[in-house]
Amino acid sequence: MPTFVMMTKLSHDAIKDPSNIETLGRQVSERIRTQCPGVRWLGSYAIMGPCDYLDIFEAPDDRTASKVALIVRSYGHGTTETWLATPWERFLGIVKETTGVVRSGV
Repeated sequence: MPTFVMMTKLSHDAIKDPSNIETLGRQVSERIRTQCPGVRWLGSYAIMGPCDYLDIFEAPDDRTASKVALIVRSYGHGTTETWLATPWERFLGIVKETTGVVRSGV
């Protein structure tokens, strides 16, 4: 199943009271569980940088990953960036598959 990395930046008015963060997280998680049953969450991190959170999850396809991002946006009133993450060994296999194509000029 494809792995996705999602960066989230909340809007300034999304959380007026920091004690509401845990409740918001539970609401988002529950909605993702019910509307995207094929998603498997691998990790969530609060980060210090241009974004507030980094989430890593597996989804059956990009349509489902897009639904996850839309759900997060709807609760956080913010922005998300979602990227496909290819495991290194699989990426090396893709490199080997394309090396012959690139060298032959195709």
